[in-house]
Amino acid sequence: MASAPRLDRVFVWEYPAQVAGLAWWPVAVVVVLLVALNVINNRVAPNSHYLLWTFGGSVALLAIGLLDGNSFTDMGLGVHYLVRGALWAAGCIGLITAVYLIGSIFKRTREAFHNEDMGRLSPGKLMFQALIEVPFGTVVLEEIAFRSVLFSMLVRRYGLVWGLVIGALLFGLWHILPSMGTHEANPALGKVVGTGLRGNILAVAISVLTTAAAGILFSLLRVVSGSVLAPMGFHWATNGLGYAFSWLLIRERNRRWAAHRRRVRQRRAAEESAAAHAAKIGPDTRGGGE
Repeated sequence: MASAPRLDRVFVWEYPAQVAGLAWWPVAVVVVLLVALNVINNRVAPNSHYLLWTFGGSVALLAIGLLDGNSFTDMGLGVHYLVRGALWAAGCIGLITAVYLIGSIFKRTREAFHNEDMGRLSPGKLMFQALIEVPFGTVVLEEIAFRSVLFSMLVRRYGLVWGLVIGALLFGLWHILPSMGTHEANPALGKVVGTGLRGNILAVAISVLTTAAAGILFSLLRVVSGSVLAPMGFHWATNGLGYAFSWLLIRERNRRWAAHRRRVRQRRAAEESAAAHAAKIGPDTRGGGE
């Protein structure tokens, strides 16, 4: 039985060894399954049984990984690494929170949080998305798929570097469908990419590139911590806290706009009242003077 890694070591650099002669088709099976899940969740049934689809997909992916010969430790799920992974996850959540707090202070960076779709959510719906749907749906499925099963399968066949590159590329392509139309909901992104078909294409391209880069980072977190919990924490903080900050900032912006419009109406009403009063007393004053 493998010995438990020492917790005083921050970096463990844990990933499966490359094995010669492994067939390529199990990787293709995983990719086909991911394509099917992507289409179902974004086009066929985007608002129906999302958590059920993600849970079922995660279980199926883990089954394929085990049948392919990957151990739980290979897939970043070894029990000896769970504590270290949780500590890394907590550190990542704290880091993202600090970045979001700083970004929300300045006007230019604050606009990047403004996703109008988030601003229309009720408080209950926001909490459901940030605390249930994102961590137990999006994060679990994507991390099990890309940093657990697929990462292990790729590294065992092609080595660490190619495993990182291919996995990151597939993770970027995974975001093509969900990124369509995001420039319309995010004004800051819309200013950069423009509108119409050109804007949509640029928004998708930016999403693919940034999420591919994020895929490299998430996989490295999985390697240095030995656990998929580390990228899970970073991933949830990026999405879940991003939703919360967007909702809060949009609500605060709308409150300021409403207060400004109310002051404008009050000032106009006062000006109109003063003008009406002046028009009313004007003839009487002139008449009394004669």
